[in-house]
Amino acid sequence: MRHLVFSILALVQILPAAAAEWPEFRGPNRDGTVDATLPTEWSEEKNVTWKKPIHGLGWSTPLISEGKIWLTTATENGREMSILCLDEKSGETLLDRVFITNDNPEPLSNPMNTYASPSGFVEEGRAYFHFGSYGTICLDTKTFETVWDRRDLRVSHWRGSASSIAQWENKLVLTLEGADQQYFVALDKITGETLWRRDRSTNFDDDKDGIPANSGDMRKAYSTPIFVEVGDVVQMISNGAKAAWAYDLATGEEIWNVHYPTHSPSSRTIYSKENNMVYINTGLGKAELWAVKLDPEARGDISESHVAWKIFKRTQKRASPVLANGMIFMANGGVASCVDAATGDIIWAERAGGEYSSSLLAANGLVYMFDEEGLCTIVKTAKEFEVVAENHLEGGFMASPAVSGDALILRTKTHLYRVEE
Repeated sequence: MRHLVFSILALVQILPAAAAEWPEFRGPNRDGTVDATLPTEWSEEKNVTWKKPIHGLGWSTPLISEGKIWLTTATENGREMSILCLDEKSGETLLDRVFITNDNPEPLSNPMNTYASPSGFVEEGRAYFHFGSYGTICLDTKTFETVWDRRDLRVSHWRGSASSIAQWENKLVLTLEGADQQYFVALDKITGETLWRRDRSTNFDDDKDGIPANSGDMRKAYSTPIFVEVGDVVQMISNGAKAAWAYDLATGEEIWNVHYPTHSPSSRTIYSKENNMVYINTGLGKAELWAVKLDPEARGDISESHVAWKIFKRTQKRASPVLANGMIFMANGGVASCVDAATGDIIWAERAGGEYSSSLLAANGLVYMFDEEGLCTIVKTAKEFEVVAENHLEGGFMASPAVSGDALILRTKTHLYRVEE
């Protein structure tokens, strides 16, 4: 019996820690895909397990781990910034605390944004939250006490912060892109100490679309990096204003870049292992979707050599696309579209919903598209446009959806919902 007890203890010690169900913006795969059978029908009266009002304003994605849901919010004027934790099954509030106060926050000057738009990262034992230059905070998930925080990473956000925390192994990468400076910082997630900092080296000199080159808009981005193993190097790929860059995650050194005239991208880049490509949204204005071939030997400006295709028509402005069954699904301006991921050919484009800021979700052969008026249009991941269902919740969607098991965790502008059959 004694040997059995020791064997069990040894086994427990070598088992990996339980992974969070929805650890960050766009979920466990960083791309809005999930292996789950999700509900296809709901309303305010149907298939809603619980509904919880959320005070203030915030577009951050709900994070799910250890039976808890985490999210951020802020007062409309930005003077108080809060972290909330709810019981996943009941919706009971476990934590609702103001962690940051500001006597004179920078004006937001952007009706599409809030002071709590960046999404955090959560894992067993620790939760990390980012409010742009106002602060980055690590909490103990059991005691809710602060493990470390950083208040020294400054930038003029111009129209607010929205870039979420990106995580890889022991690193948390923060994207701070404003009117005055644009840079990345990799933090040690255990201590919060800076491992490296890298300023963007984008050339902002030229004047495009009648916007002065020194305008904060021409330097601004809201995007979140992704990580791809290319050869022996983990590349951090980030689409910013007027250029996208790949960096060596270990050191922050630049590897390659592509250049375009647009600014203010917010959708997260997606990656296709099958096609060995990343798909980069270039931002607002005349936004395009670029397919860039990955190559361990690529260095410097690869705009002419490694861009496989570009599309302009119906490219999403804010919502991140999703890749499923070899096709890229997008939603923008009341139109849903489907593109061949290998060639860039448009397979179909049809009317669906209204304006979209919430990123798309793909699960079990279906794509879920949540618009700003509260409508969710569900279509098949197929070469023929087929609407499976349309569902509506009050308030409208700005935050991207999260998944827990076979349940949807949906944040509207005013409430948090658990939706399941």
